[in-house]
Amino acid sequence: MRPVKPNEIRALSDGELRAKIDEAKGELFRLRLQLATGQLDNPNKIREVKRRIARLKTILRERELGIR
Repeated sequence: MRPVKPNEIRALSDGELRAKIDEAKGELFRLRLQLATGQLDNPNKIREVKRRIARLKTILRERELGIR
């Protein structure tokens, strides 16, 4: 999956952002499970998903504070 640009994230509604966060958290859970069982091919994927979650949460928080 390609990295999502902040402008693309900002175009989403709050509900869509929350859904994307939940989806990414599920993916992170699955990746951690694969890591624990030795089935994960690319450990860098965990880092990418964590960063995606952080981007989504940051933009959601900006909206809550009325920054952008």
